[in-house]
Amino acid sequence: MKINNAYTGIRPDTRRWLIIAVVFVAIVFNYMDRQLVSILKPMLKTEFSLNDEGYAVIVNIFTICYAAMYPVTGWMVDKFGEKKVMFYGIIAWSLACLGGGLSSTVKQFGFFRGMLGMAEPTNFPAQIKVVTVWFPGKLRATANSFCVAGSSIGAIIAPPLIAWLAITYSWKMAFVAMGITGLFIALLWKLVYREPPAGITGAEEGQADSTVKFRWAELWKTRSLWGVILIRFVSDPVWYFCLFWLPGYLQEESGLTLAQVGMFGWIPFLAADLGAIGTSAWSDRLVRKGMEPLRARKIMLTTVAVLAPLCAVTPYLSGPWVTILLFSLVAVACLSWLFSLSVVIAEAFPVANVASVLGIAGGFGAVGAVLFNYFVGQMMGTMGTEKIFLAMAVMHPLAVLLLWVMVRKERPGITRKTE
Repeated sequence: MKINNAYTGIRPDTRRWLIIAVVFVAIVFNYMDRQLVSILKPMLKTEFSLNDEGYAVIVNIFTICYAAMYPVTGWMVDKFGEKKVMFYGIIAWSLACLGGGLSSTVKQFGFFRGMLGMAEPTNFPAQIKVVTVWFPGKLRATANSFCVAGSSIGAIIAPPLIAWLAITYSWKMAFVAMGITGLFIALLWKLVYREPPAGITGAEEGQADSTVKFRWAELWKTRSLWGVILIRFVSDPVWYFCLFWLPGYLQEESGLTLAQVGMFGWIPFLAADLGAIGTSAWSDRLVRKGMEPLRARKIMLTTVAVLAPLCAVTPYLSGPWVTILLFSLVAVACLSWLFSLSVVIAEAFPVANVASVLGIAGGFGAVGAVLFNYFVGQMMGTMGTEKIFLAMAVMHPLAVLLLWVMVRKERPGITRKTE
């Protein structure tokens, strides 16, 4: 790894937390950019004369591009470096937002949503690469959780901020404002990020040697890659349900008004952020006490997974506040898995492959969410919610089984022991 020692007076152990702060802000706006369409749906349907089917096409353009590019951007991070890929990724998704706000036809708007979908996956492979090379195992999960918490914070603050911009100015201004903000974040990233000096690098057990890695084709022969693919495939859909179906469920089944959802619907997401940061810190504490890092992550994820099946009792309990409480606990489990599985990847694979593996796994997670979303749409109207919640209840226990059976340390040319 090429070392850049130009730190302009900032100590490396201080700089790494400054880098984390910039990544956090980037992820916040990454999620706000993608939520623009859902929050401004009525205005966009009127502007472009869309029905629900046309709106679904716009959403799917983003989703398909996002899922397809996730593995590619992971490879790009490992090939060209996290600094470059993050920088150009932020610029690309910011320009996509600007383009969406300046669009005058639905084809132009669809093009820029596709561009957004292709650019936004750069964020998370670059982020986990940053965490891997800058932080040792005893701090890695905590640092990662602070980064990825930006996703839920973005989901919390996007509705009021975007609504205010659209109401005060116009829907176009909401897109333009997000795009301009993104360009400033890209500049900030360029100024702040440096590669870590040898004394602070988080890579361990020879991982810092970029020659110690799997070739792309070799990755697909490792058991752990298929393990994390399957884990993301079965566990991601529960979190996507919390994001896309819970607000509607609280209105249609629990009796909250739209205004009440706006007032209280953010509670599960805040609980998820705080809980996931706490569980990540706990796994780091296990590492500091001497436990092998990968095992520490497995123990933490297994423990927190017991919360996820609570969703199965939701249809049998009355009252929106009980639903909010239950899904606050379920959301803690979901986000703990989403946060820490990327750290599991960092512990299991050479540093030169971490971004690629995360990109592949993230792409399959998005596919699983799309398929489950279709399943929910079909089941919600015909067979009721009980079977949906029952299906979600078994997903994290299945992920626990996959984690222990399939995920282990993967090192090229080394005989490995099963965890």
